[in-house]
Amino acid sequence: MKELKQRSTCPVSTSLDVLGDKWTLLILRDMVFSGKSSYGQFLQSAEKMATNVLADRLALLEAQGIVTKTVAADKKSKFTYRLTEKGVDVVPIIVELVRWGAKHAATIVDPALLAELESGKDAAVAKYQQLARDKALA
Repeated sequence: MKELKQRSTCPVSTSLDVLGDKWTLLILRDMVFSGKSSYGQFLQSAEKMATNVLADRLALLEAQGIVTKTVAADKKSKFTYRLTEKGVDVVPIIVELVRWGAKHAATIVDPALLAELESGKDAAVAKYQQLARDKALA
């Protein structure tokens, strides 16, 4: 994993240094909405991320304190990734990306998820943040 170099003190620029890569956001999406937590599960995503890219992005997320990595209970050679509180704070950003994409891009969104986000965005954000916290404690 390459070291992040902060280009400025602008909060948008600094946030993009960490979160501005599509693969990073897709990993976070999978954690939040699909409950994925292992390397193998992330590899099964429709976008077909390369293994070296996945390993790099997971290392970046861990180094930035957005996820934690622990040895899986069922297999010592397997790791489980969970959102930290810093990672939970990304949930509203992911929700807004889903909403924006559903409105402005040619996407396929789970109708139940979209209805949930549109009927009560704040409640939905709180729900997914709590689910991530609960999973981190499990």
